[in-house]
Amino acid sequence: MRRFVINRDTLEYEESQLPRWRSVLRTAVTAVAAVAVVGGFCWLWFVKLGNDLPKTALLKRQNDAWQANMGVIRHKLDVYEATLSGIESRDDEVYRSIFALDPVPDSTRVDSLASQMQALALRIDLMQYRVNAQAAALGEVAVVAKKAGDMVSCIPAVPPIQPKKGTYTLSSPFGTRTDPVYGGMARHTGQDFASTIGNPVYATGDGTVEKVDFKYTGYGNEVVIDHGFGYKTRYAHLNTIDVGVGQAVKRGEKIGEIGKSGKSTGPHLHYEVLYKGNAINPMSFMDMTMPVDEYRAMVNKRKQEKAGVRPTTAAIGERQRRQGTNGR
Repeated sequence: MRRFVINRDTLEYEESQLPRWRSVLRTAVTAVAAVAVVGGFCWLWFVKLGNDLPKTALLKRQNDAWQANMGVIRHKLDVYEATLSGIESRDDEVYRSIFALDPVPDSTRVDSLASQMQALALRIDLMQYRVNAQAAALGEVAVVAKKAGDMVSCIPAVPPIQPKKGTYTLSSPFGTRTDPVYGGMARHTGQDFASTIGNPVYATGDGTVEKVDFKYTGYGNEVVIDHGFGYKTRYAHLNTIDVGVGQAVKRGEKIGEIGKSGKSTGPHLHYEVLYKGNAINPMSFMDMTMPVDEYRAMVNKRKQEKAGVRPTTAAIGERQRRQGTNGR
């Protein structure tokens, strides 16, 4: 830059000729001062006051927006998972229990994860998987529910013999007992009905005969009926058997007579109820105080159905007359 000074003799401005090095030095000092000022400002703004760089501030704002969105998604997933867990719980504890269906394995219902975007994507995938699995499970329940009426007649719910007092004795109960033949403590998987040889034995629920066995040991002459829905019943130590394998039977239909075949110390019926392969107490499924007339009516109905004979008008009139007499 050119510099002018006044000449005191001529009173005129004249160009001042400064040394080149002074000009360079002045420029350098000015540049250093400018850098120092800028550096000091940056240090004060970013280091001392803790402000972010423009790009950093922009990224932080974007990150905050993403975090807010993920928070909303996580909240929705929490609500959906809580709802789905409730449906799964009701499915296992109510619907599948009522219809004797196996619970859905835990490996099918996968627990969720939680962490940032990748975890959210995984949670959404797992949620879809659980929804599909639950839809299939409820579909199975729906199919079985259509047969709920059949289930009522299939579950073993009446005594296997006519509950007339004096014709039977409840001998060995379900549970641990002393073995009557070999001695020692042993688990008894059924309920014994001591009675006379020839006393009829009836199916306790609708089903299909799964097994008929004749032997001199163990259960002796034996019938096993598959009632579906996880239930089976066993009738052992029979004297005679009136059904065959694969035959469909109904509750109250005669399947044989009490005997003392197999491992038995006297004439009796060994009766078992099995649920999904496990023996359970048969007394939980029957009412030994069931009216004898009601039991006989059930048996007679099965006889008529089997014979294909409907009750005559005279028989109906006689039944109504007897019921009227009993009512009076």
